[in-house]
Amino acid sequence: MSIGVSRLVVMSRSGADLALLLLGGFRTLVDGAMVELAARGYDDFRPTHEFAMRAIIAGADSASDVARRLSVSKQAAAKTVTVLVARGYVSSEPDPSDARRNRLQVTARGLDVLREGEAVFEDLRARWEAKLGAEQLARLEADLATLVGDSAVD
Repeated sequence: MSIGVSRLVVMSRSGADLALLLLGGFRTLVDGAMVELAARGYDDFRPTHEFAMRAIIAGADSASDVARRLSVSKQAAAKTVTVLVARGYVSSEPDPSDARRNRLQVTARGLDVLREGEAVFEDLRARWEAKLGAEQLARLEADLATLVGDSAVD
């Protein structure tokens, strides 16, 4: 005989479980975004490209600057920048004040993919809201902001 009372069962999880859940949430969003961006014509774009381009927009105008901002090796940053230039997301032009160096800038194509990515993430957020409810998702976001700060990634 069921009395129709639902109970909230709280399972005890480890710190590693929490880390894996957060990573899983991140991967779910990013993987979904990559699939959607590919469908929109950006099948050559990767998450690391966005981080590098945002660093460039924020003022990193060389591969060394990108490396410092992303806390990666200069070689890794240079490789990413080379790919972004080859794919037309970033340009590398001679610095007018110092002919020995080039300056990086995000191109119109690069700005387009960033805008598309933002739209895709809004769609993905809306899907999560439909599953959890607006109040629950707002609470999740507020709790995460409390734990990691509003600017979780610099």
